[in-house]
Amino acid sequence: METRRLGRLEHESSVLIYGAAALSEVTQGVADRSVQEALDGGSNHFDVAADYGDAALRLGPWMPESRERIFLATKTGLRDREPAWRQIQDSLQRLRTDHVDLLQLHAVGDLQELDRVTGPGGALEAAVRAQEEGLVRAVGITGHGHQAPSTHLEARRRHPFATVLTPLNPVLWRDEAYRADYEAVVQEVLRQDAGLMTIKTVSRRNWPEGREHHYATWYEPYDEQARITAAVSWVLSHPEVAGIPTAGDVRLLSMLLEAERSRVSVTEAEQQLAGDRDYSSPFIAMPF
Repeated sequence: METRRLGRLEHESSVLIYGAAALSEVTQGVADRSVQEALDGGSNHFDVAADYGDAALRLGPWMPESRERIFLATKTGLRDREPAWRQIQDSLQRLRTDHVDLLQLHAVGDLQELDRVTGPGGALEAAVRAQEEGLVRAVGITGHGHQAPSTHLEARRRHPFATVLTPLNPVLWRDEAYRADYEAVVQEVLRQDAGLMTIKTVSRRNWPEGREHHYATWYEPYDEQARITAAVSWVLSHPEVAGIPTAGDVRLLSMLLEAERSRVSVTEAEQQLAGDRDYSSPFIAMPF
């Protein structure tokens, strides 16, 4: 698998980051098979969060033998210093490790949330403390929604976050305002030599009202190889993107691995996705 430098952290990160949200509600046996599949496929960067159900507990048994092989990232979605501090410690215990490589302030997608986490008594203070005490190597920020790139640009003015995780896919790129905000945050990320990761690569749209949810993802994902390959190829054609987390359902992992191995041109990718009239932003009606 291709690897790319994760900014000043200097980690050569696999372009497919294992998205451990897929483990939130699976058995240990299912988790073990999925983790092994990711490792066999070349993933060396694993991303989990305290909010991902039992995911950290499912990864924990792998840490004694695999901790040195992977870049381990987690997240806290809490906004206040003391609860976030306790959650960071709990995450380390659940993951069976004494440190993580990256702690991310999770789901900071608008200025109101940013004010909460970066203000006095906010979760950023807990993250910085954890870094100072050697519990985390670096601190990053993530976010969903159409305001995420502009919010992350402002976040970088307030704190030198080592990484940014923000949305990008072809349908978002078509929105001129969104594209301008994304390009602005890219320039700032590059200026500060931070690592940029993007999310929602294979999202197709929000789940249509009344339709059964066939996957564990909160959005309807693509589940055809040709369109997954197109979406992955398109995002990874952006050299500023160090990596993309795999989708939040273990059943999609094999297609994402195949997509990374068999990438197509940007032109072919855009033609493939342009044929889907239902392709739309997953952030029109987020369920959270």
